[in-house]
Amino acid sequence: MRTIKILLGAFLVTLMFAFTSVKDKAPQKVREAFAKKFPTAKKVKWEKENATEWEAEFKIDRVEYSANFLEDGTWQETEHEIEEKDVPQNVKTALTSAFPDYEIEEVELSETPQGLVYEFEIEKGKTEIEVAINSSGKIVKQEVNKENSEKEND
Repeated sequence: MRTIKILLGAFLVTLMFAFTSVKDKAPQKVREAFAKKFPTAKKVKWEKENATEWEAEFKIDRVEYSANFLEDGTWQETEHEIEEKDVPQNVKTALTSAFPDYEIEEVELSETPQGLVYEFEIEKGKTEIEVAINSSGKIVKQEVNKENSEKEND
């Protein structure tokens, strides 16, 4: 009986590792493109973002980043949190003009092939909004956080 338990345990551990490595192992083209773009990255963790995209979470100089790549290795986006003080004044002005009395909860800098975008999570009372503003100060996206709105309506 003890032998069966040991074998069963070993089988379950092996099965767990098999599923984990398949899930978290990005395709060779993706890993090569990542290594070329971020040669100094440390502690890289891969996750399947959706059917065609992989996301790497990693550190460079103690800063946490995430980067997305298509299956063929095409880089899509890199993001990392920044301090509010590091946001250019024209971007802050655009945000405060469009959303007076909102508090900034989080700021990320997103780099894409189209350029830089500052992504904000802002809050006023129970309303949370995600706003993206390009480096010219133009709002390129705004979206109410639906989870918080549903809680508000309960």
